[in-house]
Amino acid sequence: MGVLPVAVAHGEGRIEPSDAAAVDALLATSTVALQFVDDDHRPTDLYPLNPNGSAKGITGITSRDGRVLILMPHPERVFRTVANSWHPAEWGDDGPWLRLFRNARAALA
Repeated sequence: MGVLPVAVAHGEGRIEPSDAAAVDALLATSTVALQFVDDDHRPTDLYPLNPNGSAKGITGITSRDGRVLILMPHPERVFRTVANSWHPAEWGDDGPWLRLFRNARAALA
């Protein structure tokens, strides 16, 4: 698994569940789209790998039908490689996050 840098600007952007059962219920619905993970690819609550302390590292959630996505990272800020603080030379001009937007456009076309 490679590194995928993303801009994080999280002000209020974190999940604050009422209790652990609420998090487990969310995970059970398969609506969790993104999680911050540690070096062993396990969800983490620990900074700096989880910059805002979201429960179970949850940082992206979809609606049950998958038509709505909310997320805390900001891929719109780093879809071009020039906007990244680091990137492999082989990326060229377009960063990997651009695929998110191209997929959305294709789905809506």
